[in-house]
Amino acid sequence: MSKEKLSGEKIVNAIREAGVSHILSVPDRTTEKGILRRVAKDDSFRHVRVSKEDETIGISAGLSYSNTRSLCLFQYTGLLDSLNAVRAIAMEYSMPICMMVGLLGKKPGVAPKESENYGIRIVEPILEAMEMTYVLIESNHDVKKIVPAIEEAYKNSTPITFLIGRSPI
Repeated sequence: MSKEKLSGEKIVNAIREAGVSHILSVPDRTTEKGILRRVAKDDSFRHVRVSKEDETIGISAGLSYSNTRSLCLFQYTGLLDSLNAVRAIAMEYSMPICMMVGLLGKKPGVAPKESENYGIRIVEPILEAMEMTYVLIESNHDVKKIVPAIEEAYKNSTPITFLIGRSPI
């Protein structure tokens, strides 16, 4: 694992490059400093703060009907809490729901499935059981996967989850 810090600026630039205009968020300590604060100050995004993660799923689906790209930004506990909305809207209705999920407490360089934290350890197996594509973002090298994954999600009307495995700066 590289000692290089994960760049929130590079992540936000990739999100913008992918044509995302709306960020739907519930505060997340993993992404707060590096991503969420940047998004909140960036006039190129419409930032919508919501109360619960499952709300981001429905709003994102609605935006997709008007050819508006959005990204849901929240913590893995919110993903676990909103699995029914993800199942129904993203998976069963084949919606291009793009989620960026902070893995709060994950140790850099340790695979999520090998985490000591039970909640982190079960995220990937749950996404796999749901047959949902996901991408682990833990280094600046991984950031280059964001744009093509979002493009693919909107092209094929399928969800994508980005697992943020270390706090961006």
